[in-house]
Amino acid sequence: MLADQPADAKAVKATRAFVRYQPIGPVLAVMPWNFPLWQVMRFAAPALMAGNTGLLKHASNVPQTALYLEDVFRRAGFPEGAFTTLLVGSDAVEHILRDPRVRAATLTGSEGAGRSIAQIAGREVKKTVLELGGSDPFVVMPSADLDRAAEVATTARCQNNGQSCIAAKRFIVHTDVFDEFARKFTERMSALRVGDPMDSATDVGPLATERGRDEVHAQVQDAADNGATVLCGGEQPAGDGWYYPPTVVTDLTPQMRMWSEEVFGPVAGLYRVSSYEEAIEVANGTSFGLGSNAWTRDPQEQERFATDLDAGSVFINGMTTSYPELPFGGVKNSGYGRELSALGMREFCNIKTVWVGEGAASAGAGAHAE
Repeated sequence: MLADQPADAKAVKATRAFVRYQPIGPVLAVMPWNFPLWQVMRFAAPALMAGNTGLLKHASNVPQTALYLEDVFRRAGFPEGAFTTLLVGSDAVEHILRDPRVRAATLTGSEGAGRSIAQIAGREVKKTVLELGGSDPFVVMPSADLDRAAEVATTARCQNNGQSCIAAKRFIVHTDVFDEFARKFTERMSALRVGDPMDSATDVGPLATERGRDEVHAQVQDAADNGATVLCGGEQPAGDGWYYPPTVVTDLTPQMRMWSEEVFGPVAGLYRVSSYEEAIEVANGTSFGLGSNAWTRDPQEQERFATDLDAGSVFINGMTTSYPELPFGGVKNSGYGRELSALGMREFCNIKTVWVGEGAASAGAGAHAE
């Protein structure tokens, strides 16, 4: 992935021409709490393999994870200082990012945090990669395997108690199969067990914060107050803990908060559409563009969804997943740049053009890599 990439030397009037990938230096990573190990490794593994060093400003509610990660790199044999955890608050990020030794930044988090990082880095002319929020569409067409789609939909909506940027959040279903899918999906959502996350029988635990739980309930309540139908859930349970039940809401309209906002909890919005074109219109009718799902056994529809869904990834007949072998990232307000795979590794490289004219030594472009 980092080997010199030969070019057509003759076309550019050279004896040798190639692209060389070199590290750009220390990269500041501002990371979230919801997948506190995996999110950091998605940045750190490619960035450090490319020869950069990492500075981690982790979410303030996961300090033990942040310290553990630094220890992991130390025990793995990386040089001292190759990966450093900074136990600082968000108010220190600007000062760190302005330091001339820091050459780039990556952030996974909220849209607001991303805008702040991008603004600071823009003034300093420093590279950024942003992975922000998402309100992923999950489109179900008439040819879909409805049982499988409903099963995956339940997992895709409630993974990590619904607190995932790439969780399916908006379920857009063709009218020919809407009622059947809604029934199957609601049955599965209703059957999930809410309770102690340390109990192996539990499907859905509490949300991370009281404020987060209250925000999710406010979004559901706003929809219900404005005419939406709650098919299951929707009631904040009594007792201790920031629990919220798996919830399905339909009859949504653009006037409701759930139509345009990301819902960061186990709440699904159901949308009825009458055609492929309407499905695409609803799916793309958001400021987000992170992941997306489409369920169809029609090869032509599969090809059209792959092109027409305005998102950083399209998963057809399967759940949106972050694989190390595939690039990951979004478009629109979900951010820019890519993590993972060769593309993720090269995000924090100086992609250097090398042109060698007459009189050069005979060694090929691969000599450096060897």
